[in-house]
Amino acid sequence: MLTEIDFLDVVRLTPLVAIDLIVRDADGRILIGHRRNRPARGTWFVPGGRILKDETLDAAFARIADAELGIAKLARSSARFEGVFEHHYSDNFAAEPGVSTHYIVLAYALSPGNTQQIGRPDQHSDYLWLTPAELLAHPDVHENTKAYFR
Repeated sequence: MLTEIDFLDVVRLTPLVAIDLIVRDADGRILIGHRRNRPARGTWFVPGGRILKDETLDAAFARIADAELGIAKLARSSARFEGVFEHHYSDNFAAEPGVSTHYIVLAYALSPGNTQQIGRPDQHSDYLWLTPAELLAHPDVHENTKAYFR
């Protein structure tokens, strides 16, 4: 595991690779969470997370789904690949001045059967289910999340 200083160097020098989860309920609404962490702290965003060094895409997908949604052992094959996106942020996890964050994001759409208890309070302070139109109109939904629906 990298130290915080070493990870900050990685963020300063390279893009990070992540998976975002576009979760739809039976009514077609999208799950968004109010972010606790940098970058994009305080905005509404779809759940997601970084892929770790030497982690397969399948393992990363399952780990992120568990950590972000509380759904254990979710298979990547149960989701639909939506494409590759770029996210650029002027800040970083450590709030270090002058260090931006660049993500290459693999977006996956999924519709788990039971959505009543999805979410992890350690990752997001609150959750909303919004239609795509509501999501696009909401002023505090991050532009990088809105890009999935344009």
